[in-house]
Amino acid sequence: MKRFLGRVILTISAMAAQAMAESVDLSFRSGTRQTDVIELFTSEGCSSCPPADAWLGELVNHPDLFTKVIPIAFHVDYWNWLGWQDRFARTDYSDRQYAYVKTKHLSQAYTPGILINSREWKAWFAGKRQWQPNEHEPGVLSLDIDQGVATLNFASEQSLRGHVAILGMGLESSVRNGENRGKTLRHDFVVLQVQQHTGQSTWQFRLPDLSTLETDHGAAIVAWVSTTDDPAIIQATGGYLTTKPR
Repeated sequence: MKRFLGRVILTISAMAAQAMAESVDLSFRSGTRQTDVIELFTSEGCSSCPPADAWLGELVNHPDLFTKVIPIAFHVDYWNWLGWQDRFARTDYSDRQYAYVKTKHLSQAYTPGILINSREWKAWFAGKRQWQPNEHEPGVLSLDIDQGVATLNFASEQSLRGHVAILGMGLESSVRNGENRGKTLRHDFVVLQVQQHTGQSTWQFRLPDLSTLETDHGAAIVAWVSTTDDPAIIQATGGYLTTKPR
């Protein structure tokens, strides 16, 4: 009976989350100053990654979360051969890190790899946890959600690439093999899906069915724009789609 009730509760939660994504109008706006974006490239197969994952997770309590600071965790797939298949890992996320290497924003592909405002940040390994806020003012990026369609707007005279990512919160994995064998890993701000389109000033995206993603413990949406030949983030915004107590 308990298992049955558990399945019913999960089903109702998934239906409620999807109903919210499809019916509730949401709007998010960046400031004129460039939002500080922290990108963590991580892997459940990497023994040195859990401390970085935990640090990123602490940002759920940041007073300026999603207004001035946006954390994002990309799980790469190039450590899956170590004995553990990271279910959050995607080749596309590894490719994003490789693109940062190619454009000289990152010295090499490694985990945990941290970029702040699309620049490599090695100070974390020396114990630093604060960074220098961005002072650029590229303008306002808006993200409006209506009936399951996300629309981005950003004033630009050139063709840019718009991105929308769904983030999973409060996710856990009991690792049975590999370098983290026997550990229970907790993750926040995990990229579950990314969409991108090229255009000028306005981009539209059909949001996914949240019930097909791991969003039972909360979900957020993040949007950003970049040039078409460089992954560096020009401006970003976002916020919670659904939340549950941690």
